[in-house]
Amino acid sequence: MNGKPCCAPSARPQKAKPHDETTGTRGGASPEASVENASLIPAGSFRMGAEGPECWASDGEGPIREFELDDYLIDRCCVSNSEFGTFVEETGYQTEAEKFGWSIVFVGQIPKAQRKRKRFETVVGMHWWAKVEKADWRKPGGPGSNVRKLGDHPVVHVSWNDASAYAEWAGKRLPTEAEWEKAARGGLEQSRYPWGDELTPGGKHLCNIWQGAFPDQNTGEDGHLWTAPAKSFPANGHGLYNASGNVWEWTSDWFDPTWRRNAGSKNPTGPKEGTEKVIKGGSFLCHDSYCNRYRIGARTRNTPDSSTSHTGFRLACGTG
Repeated sequence: MNGKPCCAPSARPQKAKPHDETTGTRGGASPEASVENASLIPAGSFRMGAEGPECWASDGEGPIREFELDDYLIDRCCVSNSEFGTFVEETGYQTEAEKFGWSIVFVGQIPKAQRKRKRFETVVGMHWWAKVEKADWRKPGGPGSNVRKLGDHPVVHVSWNDASAYAEWAGKRLPTEAEWEKAARGGLEQSRYPWGDELTPGGKHLCNIWQGAFPDQNTGEDGHLWTAPAKSFPANGHGLYNASGNVWEWTSDWFDPTWRRNAGSKNPTGPKEGTEKVIKGGSFLCHDSYCNRYRIGARTRNTPDSSTSHTGFRLACGTG
């Protein structure tokens, strides 16, 4: 597959610059790091990536490669609004969306009153995305929205830089793409989803993605129109929740569609530099008719300072 723009627009591409900082290296857990809600992923090899007609060649999903990883810990859930709120309260941290004064919001999430009153600048080629002033993690739909009843939902409108700052405070790090994918597969070999190859086995929804006609009609048949609580749907074989759908998740790797072909086979950490970071897992906006990147082997990218209403993160750490 090729040609359709991705559902993760870069909010501030003009500000992304190549660099090769070492944020997200594979060190052990710090004494302060909480591993209470993390899963141990045992050392060993797995087959990473995907191939076939449903894959996006431009994303570099293939070739499928076998990689060996040391054991590590990864959070079962994405960081929630409540958890991020604690971080902000204790540190006074201000996200990049707050500093810039705007973020990218899916148009349907903007409160109806705001949509009636204002015209919003939309993303070229993706009219369902709008630049919304004062949208941030506390106001995911912009003014008139809030997270008061969404404490257990994944935090969104966080850039890669914001996620890295939280990780440092928590004594952890963002997972590498290989770590994320191995954990998300739940011990299954090359399955499309964390639970197998069938999207809705027995007619049962197992992830939060779009139902209906994208982007104008979302029937919410899986029980959720936008984000779902971070601990929704059954966990996979490694105890991870929502590894497919709900929100895109930042990884530590720089994006390069050809890098994997020549990568070393042990503990890959991605290219040394780049302009965009890999995100994995898809979101509540993914739909087979438009963007099927909720498959485990799928991948896409965004600039480190971009923030959207459907991107969050989970953390990892070593076991040493």
